[in-house]
Amino acid sequence: MARGVNKAIIIGNCGRDPELRHTAGGVAVVNLSVATTESWRDKQTGEKKESTEWHNITMFGKLAEIAGEYLKKGRTVYIEGRLQTRKWQDKDGQDRYTTEIVASDMQMLGGGEGRGGPSGGDDYRKASGGTVWGSDRSAPPSSQDGPLDFDDVPF
Repeated sequence: MARGVNKAIIIGNCGRDPELRHTAGGVAVVNLSVATTESWRDKQTGEKKESTEWHNITMFGKLAEIAGEYLKKGRTVYIEGRLQTRKWQDKDGQDRYTTEIVASDMQMLGGGEGRGGPSGGDDYRKASGGTVWGSDRSAPPSSQDGPLDFDDVPF
């Protein structure tokens, strides 16, 4: 029998700075929201239309620590993970459901307002040079590495 596939891939902008917390066992957890926007022209009027969808993202472990340090509001980010729906109760005891993407991989893209770092300095640029970080990926470069030459990036 065939197995199902649960995979979500989005590219969008961080809607707020990540919230970094730790579980009782010391595992880092980050929650953030990412907006994806699509645009099109109305066939009837020729008017440009736009629709924005907000996605709740959760990250764990080293990926969460990296996101907590480098992601900032407005930063463009690639997120890959799986959809998960959680059941919880509100203050009135009503059952509520939240669907989120549990990220397994992340890549910081582009520049812009959310570049991060105290002043968008060298440490951030080295860490945002197109490296994908995830459960089976490498950690960000150390501060001993030289500055990244963006002319050497193969895209």
